[in-house]
Amino acid sequence: MNEIKLFVEKSQDNFEGEFAVSDRNENLFKTALDELGGVLARVDGSQIDAACKLLAEARQIVVYGCGREALQVKGFAMRLYHLGLPVAVVGDMTTPPLGPGDVFLASSGPGETSTVLTLMRVARDAGATNLLLTAQAGGNAAKLADATLLIPAQTMANDQGSQRTSVLPMGSVFEGALFLLFEVMVLKLKSLTGASPEAMRARHTNME
Repeated sequence: MNEIKLFVEKSQDNFEGEFAVSDRNENLFKTALDELGGVLARVDGSQIDAACKLLAEARQIVVYGCGREALQVKGFAMRLYHLGLPVAVVGDMTTPPLGPGDVFLASSGPGETSTVLTLMRVARDAGATNLLLTAQAGGNAAKLADATLLIPAQTMANDQGSQRTSVLPMGSVFEGALFLLFEVMVLKLKSLTGASPEAMRARHTNME
């Protein structure tokens, strides 16, 4: 059986021969974190509060995102459930129909994702409220939104040529910002709903 060896670059001042993160990697981490911090610092706090209020007061919440954005959105849906809010993910067998009083939360960084546009039209026609997370305030998705949470990060709409602003590829900055933003929204929703840490933990699945 062949042994798989992992080689980690050693830093120049590592005199004891132990593995260490190189200076170059440290700089990459710092750059990525600085980019995420810069994006989140420009998010409008009033938009965050308005989004949380919509979610806290919704009769039913249904969420959707494409690709890597979907991973962040699904993680947020899990926390919404832990908070005791009625939530479902588009595509699940138990997703209910939307109607008045409901909120459809969609993420589309580039603002032109065809599936998101279609689902937003369905939600709108059913009388639900469209809550959009996007980096493109002028995109077609924003035109269908009742409320928009703008995350000013690079996505696949502007990741090439002179438009590129991030060391990270494609929409990674937007996706990373989504994760951190959702965690802050969970804290705000925790206050709005009065959910206790004990109640949240009690709702965590035991089927793992």
